[in-house]
Amino acid sequence: MKKVKVKDASKCYACFQCMVACSTAFYKEFDQDKSCIRVGNKKDGSLMIYACPQCGKCAAACEHEAIKQNAKGVYMIDKKACVGCGKCVEACPFGVLVKVGDTPSKCIACGKCVRECPMEVLELVED
Repeated sequence: MKKVKVKDASKCYACFQCMVACSTAFYKEFDQDKSCIRVGNKKDGSLMIYACPQCGKCAAACEHEAIKQNAKGVYMIDKKACVGCGKCVEACPFGVLVKVGDTPSKCIACGKCVRECPMEVLELVED
């Protein structure tokens, strides 16, 4: 299964380059609400990076079967089958599936966030 994984969160200094890369790849602009990777704070104030683990909860929540796992294990949204109900967004326990307008977006394990991270916090892995 191909996915973006947090290699060492302690190196993150919240530059948000991963989020810039993601939202720019999908939407051609930086908007943190359009990023499928999140950098946030835990209750103790330390940083937490949320990346899609390709768990499939979004696919299970989709009543229209618009989210399917490809050969590499990545859950992909079929934009033609998607009706924009947002149930997949609600089902994501990590808050990394976003809905902009009528269309949801999720990590497709492209690795752009990994390449843009100056501290090498992220990695693209195949389990």
